[in-house]
Amino acid sequence: GLEFIFLGVGSVLGAFLRYKLTESPLLFNTLPVNVLIVNISGAFILGAFIVLSQQWHLDGKYSLFAAVGFCGSLTTMSAFALDSSNLLENNQYISLIVNIFANVGLSITALIGGKSLMSAIINN
Repeated sequence: GLEFIFLGVGSVLGAFLRYKLTESPLLFNTLPVNVLIVNISGAFILGAFIVLSQQWHLDGKYSLFAAVGFCGSLTTMSAFALDSSNLLENNQYISLIVNIFANVGLSITALIGGKSLMSAIINN
């Protein structure tokens, strides 16, 4: 019942934000950065939410809204895979390697950063 509403609203908001952030291609040389931006942003938001959820002992429906719905719809592994495939098919090997390491490495770093920032805010 109510869980599906939280999940649905979070999903719609995350998907809308991803659409707005990726509707115009943004390239840095040949590197597609739109997807990188949404993946890093989503990981940061997820990290912050994890800490907030633990500290405030939030009900599971808020995790459905923020983590599964919003962050799940905002971030995109399929677009990352498509961008990487296109770089490979166009023999853009350096950009491919940068894209892979940037999406994975910076997303993990952003998640840790989100957790650290939220922990600092809560503990102050």
